[in-house]
Amino acid sequence: MLTERLKKWKMVIAAEALLCLIALTGIICDRIEVRSNNSSNSYATAEDAAKEAVSEGYIKWVDFGVSYEALCAAYEWDVNTWNQEVHIDWVEMLAYLGARYGGDFDAHKKRLTKDMDELANQLINEGKTMEELTKDMEYYAYYEEAYRAVLGGMLGEYEITETDEQGNTYWKKVYGLKAFSPIAKGFEYNHYADFGSNRSYGYQRQHLGHDMMGQVGTPIIAVESGYVEAIGWNQYGGWRIGIRSFDGRRYYYYAHLRQNYPYAQWLEEGSVVTAGDVIGYMGHTGYSTQENVNNIEVTHLHWGMQLIFDESQKDSNNEIWIDVYPLTQFLYKHRSEAAKVEGTKEWRRTHEMRDPAVEQYKEEHGISNSESNTTGTRAADVSGSDSSVSGNGSVSNNN
Repeated sequence: MLTERLKKWKMVIAAEALLCLIALTGIICDRIEVRSNNSSNSYATAEDAAKEAVSEGYIKWVDFGVSYEALCAAYEWDVNTWNQEVHIDWVEMLAYLGARYGGDFDAHKKRLTKDMDELANQLINEGKTMEELTKDMEYYAYYEEAYRAVLGGMLGEYEITETDEQGNTYWKKVYGLKAFSPIAKGFEYNHYADFGSNRSYGYQRQHLGHDMMGQVGTPIIAVESGYVEAIGWNQYGGWRIGIRSFDGRRYYYYAHLRQNYPYAQWLEEGSVVTAGDVIGYMGHTGYSTQENVNNIEVTHLHWGMQLIFDESQKDSNNEIWIDVYPLTQFLYKHRSEAAKVEGTKEWRRTHEMRDPAVEQYKEEHGISNSESNTTGTRAADVSGSDSSVSGNGSVSNNN
């Protein structure tokens, strides 16, 4: 009897040992696969994705993985070398690194500064060109086009009004960041990385934008210059605005604007907007087929960026929306200041801006300054107001 029990125990122990060995083998294989996917060998997968993304002659997919740190560093290289013998284009620098990193900047953050310095040294001190350095990078062109589609209108020359010590206003020429944070300067907000999270109103879907939580009436700012392509009610976004960049590549979406008074008074479809303009006011409208309804629990701005490489992508099942959280962090360094227009519900920017892109668009489309934004005829006041905003930038929510 004892002998039979010992045999059974040995068989059980042997079976358990075999199961443990199988499990351990699986774990080791999984870890090898993970390491392989996170190593330079993973670039093959990213390159396959890049190849598929342009299989029909235009880009069909973009995963914008450029980190906040990379945006800041590349921006500094661009601005600091402006008007120098060798000017480093920030988009080209980011595309070069994107091609090396397989688009995953977070996985290579420890080497980012060193890689940027080495690239800059090759361009500035060794006399090499970007064409020479990228000639063997099969997918550099893809990353350059994709990243320029995102960042192409954000950096350049412009003029902005400044005030001297005597109180005189003058125009100052600037080369630098000409895109702005979507929230006016002096207005607080909270946010976190929320791209791709689940949404269930209407149907199960991913959150294809970025939420910035604040107070009702907070002035909303145009991130980039462009023209109003869509304005009005949407059952998901509530009162919303869609602004198209002049090159047609970017569609900016601002949603859940204030009940009753969602938009700047001059704004209407077709209006030409300059980066930094006040275009609307934060609220919590939406999630309703009925117009002008507050069905969103938390007051916030939803803003997003859609990339368009072919017009067939604009309103389709193949839309390209990118994660703008790193961009939101980056744009915090450039916030447009606004002041209350006394006796009205309006806020206006305090520093006017001349964007060459705006002037070029107006000239090409025969639009005079008298027809542009400050004389728009859209009535923003739908039926009253659900909030009051004080002149010092504070907001009192009466909703």
